[in-house]
Amino acid sequence: MSARCPAILVAAPASGQGKTTVAAALARLHTRAGRRVRAFKCGPDFLDPHWLALATGHPVHNLDLWMTGESDARERLHAAAVQADLIIVEGVMGLFDGEPSAADLAQRFQLPVLAVIDASAMAGTFGALAFGLQHFREGMPWAGVLANRVASERHAQMLESALNGGSAGVGSAWLGAVMRDERFALPERHLGLTVAAELPDAMNRLDAAADALATTKLGQMDSAALSRWTVDFDAALPAPQVAPLLQGRTVAVARDAAFCFIYPANLDTLQVLGASVVFFSPLANEPLPRCDAVWLPGGYPELHGATLANSHTCRESIAAHVAAGKPVWAECGGMMVLFDAVVDAHGHRHDGWGVLPGTVRMQKRLAALGPHRIALAAGELRGHTFHYSVCDTPLQPVARTAPARVGAVADGEALYAHGPVRASYFHAWFASNPAAAASLFVQESVV
Repeated sequence: MSARCPAILVAAPASGQGKTTVAAALARLHTRAGRRVRAFKCGPDFLDPHWLALATGHPVHNLDLWMTGESDARERLHAAAVQADLIIVEGVMGLFDGEPSAADLAQRFQLPVLAVIDASAMAGTFGALAFGLQHFREGMPWAGVLANRVASERHAQMLESALNGGSAGVGSAWLGAVMRDERFALPERHLGLTVAAELPDAMNRLDAAADALATTKLGQMDSAALSRWTVDFDAALPAPQVAPLLQGRTVAVARDAAFCFIYPANLDTLQVLGASVVFFSPLANEPLPRCDAVWLPGGYPELHGATLANSHTCRESIAAHVAAGKPVWAECGGMMVLFDAVVDAHGHRHDGWGVLPGTVRMQKRLAALGPHRIALAAGELRGHTFHYSVCDTPLQPVARTAPARVGAVADGEALYAHGPVRASYFHAWFASNPAAAASLFVQESVV
């Protein structure tokens, strides 16, 4: 059975064009108007969903035809369509970048594409770029074009005229122009946007962006106007039943500004597996709650080196947990803090927690990026890698991930096993294989 709902995929010709600002502003605008909005993020991204969740007041799930899979995406979109008045999907990178790309997702589910173009340094070329995005691939569902970071009303008029320029004309719907304004700029750092929860004025920024969007044709669309983008979302086939492999077990999850790279679907998967999930904050020096296993997710430990080095109560409770032979799954930032030391981007050395031997060093260039998979004894887990640090350790990997793309030259990420600790730069999508995910939180060998 299908469910019908207006939906739009917010895309761009490249990263840095303002997709997140526009998507979150659109979500905030309609949420303020009393509409039920559900938002999603295309690709394996942890940061943009924080802004979309703030705008909608609801968890934001990722959609990726490889990592999460078509069936998972179909199920989540259908469930959202049953509940929502509007679905907003934020794309990733440029519209056609990546394998799979945002364009692939748009065509698979017939999501009309809104192209957000940073027009700050162009005029007539705006029309050519819009034409290329709309017509590069045959059959692309299309909503229109929004000019972003526009200098003036005269500049906006030039851009709108460019859509009808050339010998044939672009024929792409002009949805307005958002003027350049620092009041709603979303700050960035080395891994992407700053997490919304770290900014005390985050909601004010979203409201300012929503107010700016409200002056455009896109922002003035009511429910009747949005209905032109109505999509039929088919229900997914029933998913295989998940065995309660973690029934009766409690998993403690680190969650604060240093450990914030957590897919909501991963928490859902732990609960479907039967686990009770509890949280603690290493930055607040909280001890581990009573638990059978620990998950240290990724985040920004390198920005909080001194605080984590002095989190003695938390550190000692982790050490006692490991000494008792209880499992720990540490990924990326969660792994970094377990080593003897972390050297930040400024060359400052901070004591780690000494659970794993070695030193982690931040560097200015990206160390690894892309979708990866890992073969465990319980099956394959899918996920991705994205980090700027490298680690120097005598530990030998017990397994390595493999890049998703056939023929990729990138090295796989090491999976380390040290006592009951399993650690890797690999970010796992637990829902891709719940049984394999469960194996990370029990004492048996995972490979």
